[in-house]
Amino acid sequence: MASKVSYAAAQQYYQREGHLRVPRKHTETIISGEGEAQQAQELKLGAWISNQRSRAAILGMRWA
Repeated sequence: MASKVSYAAAQQYYQREGHLRVPRKHTETIISGEGEAQQAQELKLGAWISNQRSRAAILGMRWA
């Protein structure tokens, strides 16, 4: 999963929900492209967020 698309999905979730406490099994649908080339993508956002938090913890960072 490309980071740019993942960040866009996280931003979309945050704008809608007001937080990033995403359930691990949550998938987020994001629309990419313009005009007739638009495509819907299902992203496993909950798993991606969880992985980012785990990686940050390994580096000694705290995800607030």
